[in-house]
Amino acid sequence: MRAIYFEDGKIDFVQRDKPQLGPGEALLKVLLAGICNTDIELYKGYYGFAGVPGHEFVAVVEECPDRQELVGKRVVADINCPVGAYVGDRRHVANRTVVGIVNHDGAFAEYLKVPAENLYVVADKVEDRAAVFAEPLAAGLEVSQQIHVTGDMRVMVLGDGKLGLLTALALKLYNPHVLLVGKHEDKLAIAAKQGVNTYCIGDPEELTALAAEWDKFDLVVEATGSEKGINYALDFVRPEGTIVAKTTSHLPSSINLAKLVVDEISIVGSRCGDIGLALNVLEQGMIDVSGLIEAEYDFDDFTEAFERAMTKGAKKVLVRM
Repeated sequence: MRAIYFEDGKIDFVQRDKPQLGPGEALLKVLLAGICNTDIELYKGYYGFAGVPGHEFVAVVEECPDRQELVGKRVVADINCPVGAYVGDRRHVANRTVVGIVNHDGAFAEYLKVPAENLYVVADKVEDRAAVFAEPLAAGLEVSQQIHVTGDMRVMVLGDGKLGLLTALALKLYNPHVLLVGKHEDKLAIAAKQGVNTYCIGDPEELTALAAEWDKFDLVVEATGSEKGINYALDFVRPEGTIVAKTTSHLPSSINLAKLVVDEISIVGSRCGDIGLALNVLEQGMIDVSGLIEAEYDFDDFTEAFERAMTKGAKKVLVRM
């Protein structure tokens, strides 16, 4: 099979054997994959990554010895794969691999394997171009599963990248006053069309002035994609408020600990979410993700697709296998 391999800032097409299944695993034929900012960070050196990336995908089950009823089904998957027996949430089992990120070949390939228990069947009414957003939408919805979001809270999302947009749209289901702050009028318009309040800044430095002028927020979600984002969030959150940190950057962040301590601010890390919940939201038509698609490329044109995804301000780039 063909696959994409990242190593030392290089992108190569390679030939590999189909994955060999272990107990409880399923072989998937990838239909469509999305290029995520995490993939870009891996390319730049995050985690010292070398391997086959790609963790946002929709696929068809080709083999599944332990659950034959799944063969032929269109699926998405939780990307966290425990190794051996485990107790608790598979997303945080210490002995785990992570599809396309940690010791587990990902979806930028014709085939991949995952544990059958990680699979979620996609309803017929949900198209591939929506189902491929299940993983990042789940990450956006995860904020509402970690924090009790009420309708009277002041909620801000910082950053209008793919994850920021999805997080704002997800939080809009729980709070009608969500404010999304970003730098791109066209991307903010995607959220505004679905009822999210938006504010466009010309330059990140404007945030300092705005923080001095605006009332503080109960909850600030930091999804800027920048190592500087956490300190912007600190400027906007009220004393005893909460920051949810979403950014994963290959660059380290510094933080104003004095402000954190004096104002008794809570910081919550937020990563993967409930794929089943995300699929249900998509099936019910509660969020429209079509506006987040930048372009779709054939697998043969992966390098061009990745360059497009790395373009400043790009939305979601999809790759059809």
